[in-house]
Amino acid sequence: MSRTRVVVTGMGLVTPLGVGVERNWEALCAGRSGIRRIDRFEVSDLASQIAGLVADFDPEQFMEKKEIRRNDPFVHFGLAASELAAEAAGSFVKDGNASRVAVMFGTGFGGLQTCESAYHMLVNKGPGRMSPFYVPMIIPNLAPGQIAIRFGAKGPNLCFSTACSASTHSVGHAFRMIRGGEADVVIAGGAEAAVTRLGVSAFAAMRALSRRNDDPKGASRPFERDRDGFVIGEGAGVLILEEYGYAVRRGAPIFGEIIGYGQNADAHHITAPSPEGEGAAECMRAALKDARIKPEAVDYVNAHGTGTLFNDVVETRAVKAVFGPHAADLAISSTKSMTGHLLGGVGAVEAIYTILALSHGVVPPTINYENPDPECDLDYVANVARVAPIRIAMSNSFGFGGTNGTLVFKKYVENEAG
Repeated sequence: MSRTRVVVTGMGLVTPLGVGVERNWEALCAGRSGIRRIDRFEVSDLASQIAGLVADFDPEQFMEKKEIRRNDPFVHFGLAASELAAEAAGSFVKDGNASRVAVMFGTGFGGLQTCESAYHMLVNKGPGRMSPFYVPMIIPNLAPGQIAIRFGAKGPNLCFSTACSASTHSVGHAFRMIRGGEADVVIAGGAEAAVTRLGVSAFAAMRALSRRNDDPKGASRPFERDRDGFVIGEGAGVLILEEYGYAVRRGAPIFGEIIGYGQNADAHHITAPSPEGEGAAECMRAALKDARIKPEAVDYVNAHGTGTLFNDVVETRAVKAVFGPHAADLAISSTKSMTGHLLGGVGAVEAIYTILALSHGVVPPTINYENPDPECDLDYVANVARVAPIRIAMSNSFGFGGTNGTLVFKKYVENEAG
């Protein structure tokens, strides 16, 4: 039985690799890192002093000054990425169809920068100086709320706060919403702006962050023997998903097709993955089942690949469990080696990177891969991008609380049946 096809008609990126899809793709193919020493606040007393920071971003290109003051940076990033995606997609909100346009958005922390600065204001100057916009600036669902207002999207408006799987879940549920006939178009993605003194200190206290402070660009080392933790990052990714027929009728560009989504929980530990990767494996199997394809059909996996000791080994085990002998033939890469870990925003960013890999026939590398880890023994596309005729790809996201999400994408070929 045929099912509703869901295609990607617009993509927008604001990441440590740059603003816009083209700048990101150029940096990925060149194996260029966006990680540097933090220069926004004092870090000399912090264990980790580096981050994937968004540079050359001017929110005034996307928002009025009054809007900028009344929104946290995670909303700035999300709105900017949405504008870029909408620019690529063309006019998808038309008279009479606003209720068929939805917004699904993910973030892990919401307005952490605003929380931190407001607390200092409260302590130092008293409650009389609190902003009346404090609450709408910090709550996570104000990102999709502001996006809906910007585009007049009157369909369902939901926010996912499922740690590092948040924006993968937002894209996955957008896919299901269209396939289920609840919407024609969904603006889906995620954003994070947690590179604050509080955010960095908290993750460092967990010993989750890399302490390779003297070598920022070499600090994020997924699957590599000498990895010592992830590098925190910031930014946003947004995709415009549409029902295939709707996109064709309005003459929209089509960049790729989403064909499967899986989600589940480890039910094991608040921060550590299940040791043999059972949860991650079942999540990937669910996505393959949803896509109605066999494991052997997958050519490329954009891995969660954080560069932490446990994640990389566990994800490798999970891939082997799902793909069997085919695991050795898969091209696998972690683009976090270049961007750092954008937490709740990373799933949507990496979904876009996966679509770009399919459409260009180029697999981005895992940079800083110098010394192989015997327990991570698959093909991680080390250091140099690879030209490859990939047609189906998978993108993984796994988060604290044991929450998992996997997306499966297909290269779009005009006039090819779904």
